[in-house]
Amino acid sequence: MTDPHLEHSIFGGHEDAREGQPQARTRAERRRTTRPAKRRGRRSGCLFVALAVVALAAFAAYTVLRPVVDGFLESDDYPGPGTGEVQIVVNDGDTGSAIGRTLEKAGVVKSSSAYLDAAAADSRAAGIQPGTYTMKKQMTGAGALAILLDPKNRSVPRVTVREGLWKSEVFAALSKGTGVPVAEYTKAAKDAEAIGLPAGAKGNVEGYLFPSTYEFPVKATATQQLKIMVAKALDELEKAGVDEADYQKTLIVASIVEGEAGVADRGKVARVVENRLDDPNGPTVGLLQMDSTVNFALQKRGNLTKTEYDSAKSNPYDTYAHKGLPPGPISSPGAAAIEAAANPTEGPWFYFVTVNYDTGETLFAATQAEHDRNNAQRQAWCDANKPKCEGGG
Repeated sequence: MTDPHLEHSIFGGHEDAREGQPQARTRAERRRTTRPAKRRGRRSGCLFVALAVVALAAFAAYTVLRPVVDGFLESDDYPGPGTGEVQIVVNDGDTGSAIGRTLEKAGVVKSSSAYLDAAAADSRAAGIQPGTYTMKKQMTGAGALAILLDPKNRSVPRVTVREGLWKSEVFAALSKGTGVPVAEYTKAAKDAEAIGLPAGAKGNVEGYLFPSTYEFPVKATATQQLKIMVAKALDELEKAGVDEADYQKTLIVASIVEGEAGVADRGKVARVVENRLDDPNGPTVGLLQMDSTVNFALQKRGNLTKTEYDSAKSNPYDTYAHKGLPPGPISSPGAAAIEAAANPTEGPWFYFVTVNYDTGETLFAATQAEHDRNNAQRQAWCDANKPKCEGGG
């Protein structure tokens, strides 16, 4: 029989081993009980190291990228609505980018892109007009755009030059409206080439400053303003079908029509001028006999006394003393007077006279006898309304 003790030593224990006695284990059993403990300890250490590496990398990334992230997340637009007041000038020809830069530089918007983003979303932005706008600082891009789109917020040098003014009166009106000194207009008018005067004007801007309401570009010089007005006069002459060779004559006649017509039929007044010019042996023997030319010669508005008429005899603009057209225009004629001079009404009239200075009623006549009757009607009105009138047409 096998010794029980020997069996225990070979097989590592027996099912009948006494309770409380330690049992021997096989090599495989020992491996199964020890390896798991070793594996758990190694896994925990690796996990700790990995977490530490990730945390360190995250901290480094945050430290390095924080300025970039903050810059990306920070808005490029002010919250608005803005405070204070600032004047913004939009110049003629400014692009959207140029306007955005102007707004950013003035502190109106936080960045030009804030304005450009708002402008890109509104098709009306392409129609923003040059001028001066009153805005606030630290506005939103959309708020700044809204200001620029409202024409009520736009201020520009606006000047109305009425028909029939002499150049000295035009300069005064321009200066009052723009703030540019009269002396600068007087100087600019002497540079015929710079202001675009045609050769036929012989360097004299009189008559070429077209009457209209102008919105000049912001900060436009006297030269630039006069150039715009001269260009407008030339454009009106072209519209009336006048050849360049006839610009000067047409403007001279038109300026007389403007000075004489009042509310009268300009086409008929122009015909009277042409009939007198065309017939040097006619009733007026080639004399235009226009009061407006004497007013210009004396640079005095209103009705003139006999003494004043007599004092103008040596002046070439006195058409009572000198035959034919005066040397140049006597005022700035408007479009209606230019059209009348270019296309006079057909008729036989050699005379016209205003018989009521309050209403401007004017009568035309082909003969001296008819004119005398009309002039008697004028005289009766003047006798009843002294001193509203002196002299005749």
